[in-house]
Amino acid sequence: MIAIDTNVLLRYLLDDDKQQSKRAAKLIDESETVLITDIVLVETLWTLKGKKYKLGKDGLIKVLNSLFEEPNLCFEDDQTVWRALSDFRKAKPTRRKALDFPDALIINKAKYHAESTNQSMDGVYSFDMAAQQLPGAKKL
Repeated sequence: MIAIDTNVLLRYLLDDDKQQSKRAAKLIDESETVLITDIVLVETLWTLKGKKYKLGKDGLIKVLNSLFEEPNLCFEDDQTVWRALSDFRKAKPTRRKALDFPDALIINKAKYHAESTNQSMDGVYSFDMAAQQLPGAKKL
């Protein structure tokens, strides 16, 4: 197994620097298992959503789906990332903003941690109105 940094994943996805993109693709394609950590995933999506690339919700969902389709890519916890993607996909925008994928991941990671350590999850507290629509999130 290897793990990659955000800049490697971005070069792989964007193919925007001929030399670096080629090296990133070779590394990823020729490795048996490539770990994408939660931090790398979130940084990648924030970058794609940001001022330069301006990817919307549908575009981010396509990127996430494409990462799941790559046979040698894995996440820290595939099922939790998948649940977060499902929540992100289904979430309706509130008056102020739509749910961000990182918020969905935070809530799902907390629920997973509680389950895996046999603890009761009383809630993930947030000021974010969009995040509060998810099961397990609570208004502070």
